[in-house]
Parts: sequence; C-alpha cells; structure tokens
Amino acid sequence: MAAAGTAAAGLTLTGLTGTALAETAKTDPIGVPTAEIDIAALPRIKQVMVAPPMVPDHEQIASGGPKIVEVEMTVTEKKIEIDGDGGTIWVFAYDGHVPGPMIVAHQGDYVELTLKSDPANQLEHNIDFHAATGAMGGGEITLIQPGEQVIIRFRLLKAGVFAYHCAPGGEMTPYHLCHGMNGAIMVLPREGLRDKAGNALAYDKAFYIGEQDYYVARDPDGSFMSYEGAMDDYGDALDVMRKLIPSHVVFNGTKGSLTDDNALTAAVGERVLFVHLQANRDTRPHLIGGHGDHVWETGSFNDAPATDLETWFIRGGSAGAMLYQFRQPGTYAYVNHNLIEAVLLGAVAHVKVAGTWDDKLMQQLSAPALF
Repeated sequence: MAAAGTAAAGLTLTGLTGTALAETAKTDPIGVPTAEIDIAALPRIKQVMVAPPMVPDHEQIASGGPKIVEVEMTVTEKKIEIDGDGGTIWVFAYDGHVPGPMIVAHQGDYVELTLKSDPANQLEHNIDFHAATGAMGGGEITLIQPGEQVIIRFRLLKAGVFAYHCAPGGEMTPYHLCHGMNGAIMVLPREGLRDKAGNALAYDKAFYIGEQDYYVARDPDGSFMSYEGAMDDYGDALDVMRKLIPSHVVFNGTKGSLTDDNALTAAVGERVLFVHLQANRDTRPHLIGGHGDHVWETGSFNDAPATDLETWFIRGGSAGAMLYQFRQPGTYAYVNHNLIEAVLLGAVAHVKVAGTWDDKLMQQLSAPALF
C-alpha cells in the first residue's frame, strides 16, 4: 500500500523500517501494522443503524485508509408475538430488532461501539463479536446492567460476515441467544468483493436475514405458554432447549416477517447480496427458482467463493453470504431447505422480482389436462 494512501488516514509508520516493517506487516490485513496506527488521527464516520433486512449505507470499495466506524446500539427487552398461533416470547433485542442491526465496515477499520441497556430492562447484557480479536470478542468488557452504557473499540483484522451475540456466561448465554439476542457484522475487503478468478464483484442491493430458533414451552393442553416478565420463562425455556427441538424457526424475528406484504423486492438484472445469519443452529439456505452465483459459505471474503450452488450450508454460530443476479420475474421463496423448518416452523422469506418473463429460460408448453 502506498505511503501516501496511509498518511492521509492518520497512520504513522515510524519506528520500523526495512525487514522489521515487512515482517510486522505480514500479520496485518492491509500492510499497516496495528502498532503503527495513530488512532487519534483516524477519520471517523458515524454509521446510522437500520432495521433488518436492510443494511446501512456503505461503500463497497473503501476510499482512503482505515477509519473508525462509530456505532451505537441499545438493548431492549420486549414481548413479541411470534406467529398467529398464540406463540409469544420476551426477546432481548439489540436496538429493538431480531436480529440486531447489521454493522458494515472494511478490513483494517475500527469499530467503536457504544452499547446501552434500557433502564427498564431486568437483565444484564453484553456483546461478543466474532469479528473481534481478544477479550472473548468483547464479551468480558461489555457486561452492563440496566441503565448503564459501555464503549469499546476493536480493529477488524478479518474480512467476511460474522455473527455477534450476547454471552453473559453459563446457561444465560444460550438463554439470551435463543431469545433473539444476536446479529451480524459485514467486513468487506478494502478493494471490494472478488470472484474466484479475482475479478471484481458488485451488488445492487443487499438483504440481511437472521434465522432465529425459539424454544417456547407448551401447557398441558398443548397451547404455547405466555409470561408476564422477561425472566419468567427461564426454567420452562431451559427445559425445552435441552431437548434441542425448537418450537419456531423464523426469519427476522417472527413468522411472516419477510413474506406477503413484507416481501423483499428486486428486479430482473439486479445483483443481490444475501447475508444469512444463524447464531445457534446449522441451516441450509436455498433460493427456489434461483442459485447461488457466488457463495461464501463460511463467511470469509478472503476465500474464493463457491459458484452455482443450489443449496449452501451455514454453520451454527456464523453467517454466510450469497450473490445472485435475478433473471426471471415472479415471487421467489428463500428458505431453510430443511423444509419442515421452513413450512411448519416459519423459516421462509419471499422475494418479489419485477421484470419481463423470458420464455427461453422457462416456458409452459401445455396447460394441465387429462391424458
């Protein structure tokens, strides 16, 4: 990286020269050793958080050197209705959303997070960033009580999409995770995405899908139980969780959150990046009627993407990304291809795509008729 490109970003490369600088730079993602960055001189940008499935405004290719990306999130505890069958749950939500809002930055940037806990909350909360290095991903230094706030800063050494989640310790970690307390951060390479041949890839829009498993207990009559307070389901929820059988598997917090009137929208010819988070369980995303043109199953943007996949695998505790260019209009179903979880439990989204139908790609040659 040219010296002129780093100086404007507040970088000081004094104290290391020649071989020593080269050796230190080997461990740095963009050729600028962390120890040589003048953090106080870095430019700052404040990222405006948006509700999923949207993602914040961002550059696909980084301009200039590393930056500090300022982010603020408030944890809220609130009761929501999961479906139309009486299922409710108290979610512990970053900025009031399940999943929590996406953070977007570039490899080599810093994230400076102000994490707040609503004074009306009952529980202690924190945040563990899978994209961070050290201190349990930030979990050890972000534990806050209701009404408190904490500020941390960490550098993004790896490029990819990563999970973040609450991790208070012990049984409370899976309890919080299964009450919606997770989200994703996208760390783009500074030069943008690349295909497996090294050619530049761009997207016209991005959708952020958080797959959430809930474990709501039922009463002796088989009806979902409802609770007055945020911790009232603790014992019942743990009993259901130990069986490893979720009562609901939904996208973006509730059943139907991304279908019908809430469907995602695109147009023929648009290139859409899908970021899929599953902070707890394995999942198998599939776009019915389309394919994964370029798929980063493990989330790492520094690895070459797989191509032309029908279904891809997201490991529990991670996020992955898929880029697809729509070629036909219509309503596409984006599902967890464990179809029991998609159809019966709720893990399905719709993408309504506008455009002109191409008979050369698909055509009905005769209507259904007796033979």
